[in-house]
Amino acid sequence: MERNECSVAIQMLPQVERGQVIPLVDAVIAYIKGLGLPMVVGPFETTVEGNFDALMDMVKQCQLICINAGAPSLLSYVKIHYAPQEGVWGIAEKTDKHNG
Repeated sequence: MERNECSVAIQMLPQVERGQVIPLVDAVIAYIKGLGLPMVVGPFETTVEGNFDALMDMVKQCQLICINAGAPSLLSYVKIHYAPQEGVWGIAEKTDKHNG
């Protein structure tokens, strides 16, 4: 099984009025979905797998989506597992046995 070299879990908390949070987070998730990478959306964070450089660019773009949409600031929580030689465990390997 070929493994991706990187896995990123990202949580975006735009500092906007309560009613504006979900539309901004939805815009970020739509952007991530558009990348066509393996991903799963959870209630607190979205996990994405792929190439390290592509995922680091994704993290940057997620910030800019919120700022360009009017958020004056945001808090981002990012977890990165990077293993360029052996690859990282995939989303399915970690979760399928618990979600069946």
